[in-house]
Amino acid sequence: MPPSDSLKDRIIAQYDAMSPQLQQAARYVIEHPEEVALVSMRELARLAAVQPATMTRLAKFLGLPGYDELRAQHAAVLRRGNDGFAAKVRLRLDEGNETVESDIASHMLQGLSAQIAKLCEPDSLKRLEATANRLRSARKVYVLGLRSCHAVAWHFHYVMTLLGDRSVHLDGPGGTGGDALIRATPEDVMLVISIKPYASDTLKLAQLAKDKGVGILSITDSEVSPLVGFSEQIIFCATESDSFFHTLTPALAVSEVLCTLLAEFNRPKTLEALQQADEHLAHLNTYSTAIPRRD
Repeated sequence: MPPSDSLKDRIIAQYDAMSPQLQQAARYVIEHPEEVALVSMRELARLAAVQPATMTRLAKFLGLPGYDELRAQHAAVLRRGNDGFAAKVRLRLDEGNETVESDIASHMLQGLSAQIAKLCEPDSLKRLEATANRLRSARKVYVLGLRSCHAVAWHFHYVMTLLGDRSVHLDGPGGTGGDALIRATPEDVMLVISIKPYASDTLKLAQLAKDKGVGILSITDSEVSPLVGFSEQIIFCATESDSFFHTLTPALAVSEVLCTLLAEFNRPKTLEALQQADEHLAHLNTYSTAIPRRD
């Protein structure tokens, strides 16, 4: 359930001018709009890990008389029925307080299912298509994802190496990962994967690439992500989870979709590349084909 477009746009437009506390509150409002409509100001502040007065200051910073108007705008959208996937999942979570293993697993998998389904919405599909088209037109694709996002970056790079030699993974030993950008040109793009908390080195390398004229394409978690300001194309992925840790499953799904779209652009070329890869792997006896005996 998104807030009204005008309010959401206002929050995003003024985000950089906010204090750190207001930014924390604003981000929570953007990412959990249904809670703004349904819970008290004190409860919302607790969930956002800020003081209740911060919510009032946020409303006034946005030009509203007070928090009640902020809540009223979200409630109006909720009454129109635009509650989205995440709101439905949260309602299911609220039905019981038991935390047995089967419930935890069920809640996590329901949440992941809803997050993946959200990627099928028209706006998300347009972003996927536009990003794939931009990747296809580039001379080289630099791939960057640090810390938890490394797994997504590595997956994308690995599949791309099966299709050809355009992918460059910025993950060198001894802190040399950024050295691959020495010969980067405006004909290239960088696919950046980063979610909160955003790794400082990711932002530094992305900015360096941007300064060299490289097109920045991002997979990130929020419309107030620091990557938004200098990215040509952005794909947003949810990261919330019932786990103690954020989830990267939606981001990994985006990686798989992008690789498939790139492979589909030129099937004859893809066939040739994958046949070559199969022959090489077979020559190295990479995979076992033996069927284990059962005594």
